[in-house]
Amino acid sequence: MNTTVRNVLAVVAGLVVGSVVNMGLVTVGPMVIAPPPGFDVTSTESLQASAHLLEPRHFVFPFLAHALGTLVGALVAYLFARGRRTGMALIVGAIFLGGGVAAATMIPAPIWFVALDLIVAYLPMGWLASAIGGRLSPSSPSASAAA
Repeated sequence: MNTTVRNVLAVVAGLVVGSVVNMGLVTVGPMVIAPPPGFDVTSTESLQASAHLLEPRHFVFPFLAHALGTLVGALVAYLFARGRRTGMALIVGAIFLGGGVAAATMIPAPIWFVALDLIVAYLPMGWLASAIGGRLSPSSPSASAAA
């Protein structure tokens, strides 16, 4: 298979798998840490109207969803890519970062959470995925120089 096609498919697979991880954690989060009474986690309007009721503990699962979704997605991209593997992992991180910026503009959250989320949950997780991927599938010196 052509390297470019394989890398595009690796990024797409990473985005799909990372999104599944993200949504899984977002879905499980309210079952583990109950939202405030009357708070509807399935409605953007409710999130906007009731955001002031959220405590720091309510942001644990959204952060984990963003960070682990990006980490797993970037790792999938790294492991399936051929050449420029770190670049493919970082592309997944950058695309998820774009989603995080969009979410930060639509869903009100404390500035500390937005900053933490945007600074830590995306590009650093893409980089961490490439470091983990490098340990899981060491490549030849010439292959890593191309990455």
